[in-house]
Amino acid sequence: MTGALTVAAGAPTVLSVDAGSFLAIVATAAIAGTLSGVAGMRGIFIPVVVVELALGVVIGPQALDLAQVNSFTDFFADLGLGMLFFFAGYEIDIARIRGEPLRLALLGWALSLAIAYSLGGLLALAGVVVSLVYVGSALATTAIGTLIPVLSDTGELRTRFGTYLLAAGAVGEFGPILLLTLVLSTQSAVHNALILIAFVALAVTVAVLAVRSAELTLPLFERTIETSSQLAVRWIVVLVFALALVASHLGLDLLLGGFAAGLITRQVLATREIPAFDSKLTAVAFGVFIPFFFVVSGMRLDVDALFASPSGVAKLAIFFLLFLVVRGTPALLLYRGVLPLKEDRMALALFTATQLPLVVAITTVAVDGGHMRSSTAAALVGAGALSTLAGPLHGLRLRRIAAERRADGEAAPLHPDVPVTT
Repeated sequence: MTGALTVAAGAPTVLSVDAGSFLAIVATAAIAGTLSGVAGMRGIFIPVVVVELALGVVIGPQALDLAQVNSFTDFFADLGLGMLFFFAGYEIDIARIRGEPLRLALLGWALSLAIAYSLGGLLALAGVVVSLVYVGSALATTAIGTLIPVLSDTGELRTRFGTYLLAAGAVGEFGPILLLTLVLSTQSAVHNALILIAFVALAVTVAVLAVRSAELTLPLFERTIETSSQLAVRWIVVLVFALALVASHLGLDLLLGGFAAGLITRQVLATREIPAFDSKLTAVAFGVFIPFFFVVSGMRLDVDALFASPSGVAKLAIFFLLFLVVRGTPALLLYRGVLPLKEDRMALALFTATQLPLVVAITTVAVDGGHMRSSTAAALVGAGALSTLAGPLHGLRLRRIAAERRADGEAAPLHPDVPVTT
């Protein structure tokens, strides 16, 4: 069912509203959350994003064809992606990760990028992929935005281990966003750098104004948090979408806008926490917008190209292993001094090798620009979905094993820059 909304101001503007597809996607997101929740109650961990992606394939044009990917659904999916990266930025407490965690994270991502581009070059020489830059960039990401709900629910974000993971995930997500902005773009690198500087200056200005006005705004937000006004949630949503829009109009990736909005919000709330704010915003983002993005991503997935030949399936397996190699190697090599237990380092490797949202974004840009085959994109996204399913599951299991070892007398070393809680 498709309707049309005409805006009679100046030249007529027609917006095609695909209500049927919208309902199918929203219902699919609700079913995905239900399945994941029921599985969790029975002790079976299934990340809801994986279920959303899989059910998106089912309702998409390559299966039941219950919903279509069009400008209307893409619009809401982009809003969901912006909200996802808002939470990626929001969870980054600069004061907490500075020092050793941030240093190791930067060094680790640099090592990952070197490994990824080296492997991408070999794959390009072998004719497996078209562009080493796009494939290498996709391999060097981390889905900290996707991991945050899992880490929060299990209490890992409040641990010493969580500090190092948060730093590694933040760099592994922000670094590829900068690559999308500066390198993986049709404009020149110098042009993009100037635009990026302008956006950063704007974001810093907004942050300074927001922090300076916090004494006036935060009490008002707190008084209305349980009323119909919901000022805190409303203005944060305005900030997310406004910065995403500005970034998009400047020719930058909208992910940068959402990420910047999250960082700004964290700084504003650094001095005064608003009770129930997190739960309110989480309800809006993870209840509506973010699931929409993952379901639509599943609908876009070219499953036919992936399984059209054995090489497509082989690519999926190869990329899954490469995710572990590229992002897992720094965790195993660089963190011996701060995470002496092998299980903790292996858990960090699995968590940082969890990838999906940025893989989807990078492959979409690459396919649209003719730099990647659709079968390669589908294999990368499929491998990202597998990493999202397997990484947290086995990472949490290893963390439980490490906790048991510490309980038997193997204490974690203290570090002056990191909270003591293990």
